[in-house]
Amino acid sequence: MDGADGTRRTPQRTLVSRPAGTGSPRPDDVGRGARVMIVEDDPTVRQVVADYLRVHGYAVSQFGDGAAASRALQDIVPDLVILDRVLPGVSGDELCAQVRTNSQVPIIMLTALDSVGARIGGLERGADDYIAKPFALRELLLRMVALLRRSRGVSASLSPFQVGPFRIDPTLRSIARDGREIVLTGREYELFTFLLKNPERVLSRTEILHEVWGWNFGEASTVTVHVRRLRQKIERDPGEPRFLLTEWGAGYRFTVKGGAGC
Repeated sequence: MDGADGTRRTPQRTLVSRPAGTGSPRPDDVGRGARVMIVEDDPTVRQVVADYLRVHGYAVSQFGDGAAASRALQDIVPDLVILDRVLPGVSGDELCAQVRTNSQVPIIMLTALDSVGARIGGLERGADDYIAKPFALRELLLRMVALLRRSRGVSASLSPFQVGPFRIDPTLRSIARDGREIVLTGREYELFTFLLKNPERVLSRTEILHEVWGWNFGEASTVTVHVRRLRQKIERDPGEPRFLLTEWGAGYRFTVKGGAGC
C-alpha cells in the first residue's frame, strides 16, 4: 500500500503486533486517566491501538487525518499525542510543527518509512520519540509511560537552581537564560537538565540515550537531532556553540566557562 507521498507502506496486517496471551503490562499509575490523541489514517491500526490503551486506563480520542486533528486541538488538550507521519491532507510532519508552536505535549511519531533520515525528520519537527512500523503494542505503551512519567514527574520539594546564566525550576519544569524563559519540549527539557547537572563531563550519545530516553540501545542519531535543536534555543550562534560543545569521537560536553559574558 502506498502512502500519501507515494512511499511504499507496510501492509496492514503487519503494522501492529498484539501482545501474546495475557502477558501485557499492568497499567502504570502515571498513565491512568491520561488523555491520548491518536492520529492515524489506517483504521485498523488506529482502532487496535485505541482499544489497547483504553484497556490500560487511558482516555483516547481518534482521528484519521491531520486536518481533523488540527481542528480538534483547538478544543482538546491531550496529555500525549500518537502521530502517524504519513497522513492525507495535513501530514504528520506539518501537524507536529503546528502543535509545537504553542504546546510542549509529548509526541510519539509512528513511521512506516525505513530510512534513518526519514525517522529523523519527525524529530527535527519536534517529536519526542518515534516508533517504526511494524511495532509492538507493549513497546508503544512503555514508551508512553516513560514520556508521561517525565512530563508529570514534578516534585514540589525540588528548589530552583542556577548553572551559569541558566535558572532551572524543577517544579515548573522551566529553564530561563538571563531571566528569559527558553521554550523547550519535554524531551529537550530532560536532555538539557541532564547536561546542566553534569557540567564539564564528556557524555557519550549512548549514555545520554540511556539516562534521558531510558533506552539501553537505540539510534545515536536521535541524540544528535535533539542536541542540534537544543543549540538553536540556548546558543546565540548555534553554528559556534559556547555552552553545548561536541567532543569529536566521544560525545558532548556542557560548559559555562566558554559562555561567560556571551
